[in-house]
Amino acid sequence: MNVAIIKYNAGNTRSVYFALERLGIDSLITDDPEAIRKADKVILPGVGEAGSAMGYLKEKGLDKLIKDLDQPVLGICLGMQLLCRYSEEGNTHCLNIFDQDVQKFNESKKVPQIGWNTLNQMKGSLFNGIPENAFMYFVHSYYVGPGADTISETDYIIPFSSAIEKNNFFAVQFHPEKSGKYGEQILKNFLRL
Repeated sequence: MNVAIIKYNAGNTRSVYFALERLGIDSLITDDPEAIRKADKVILPGVGEAGSAMGYLKEKGLDKLIKDLDQPVLGICLGMQLLCRYSEEGNTHCLNIFDQDVQKFNESKKVPQIGWNTLNQMKGSLFNGIPENAFMYFVHSYYVGPGADTISETDYIIPFSSAIEKNNFFAVQFHPEKSGKYGEQILKNFLRL
């Protein structure tokens, strides 16, 4: 299986690479359009700032490429947010695959959310073998509200989408590569799609 991890102006690509390696999967960290287009699966991970990340994707022509992919694509953390329409972070127009906006948590609770939190109302094949209220590891100050494409929710200050799905695009706000056996199961489920 050929897995491309999109390299752009954001961190966390290496931890996703090593998580796949632990599953026996060779992957390629790349910003080469041809390599991404040819991959069986594509992962858009990310820790960073929406504006500069989108700037890099546009500069490399990857913004248009990602929208045209028809193989399974998984966005992680910032990668999930970039798949949405718009982010309040840096007043950024994103890829508009998911018709939702990314908002900042209000400051009434500790922001960013850093640490373990539970998933609930899970649906779809991404969650095969994952029990209700499974814990996943989150690090984020921005969130996507619940909507038509939501496939799991998590509560932090308010309920938000911890995962979304539309056609061949899947995205999670948490870090499966840092979430122990259940995170590993989600990566396996994605690779089996």
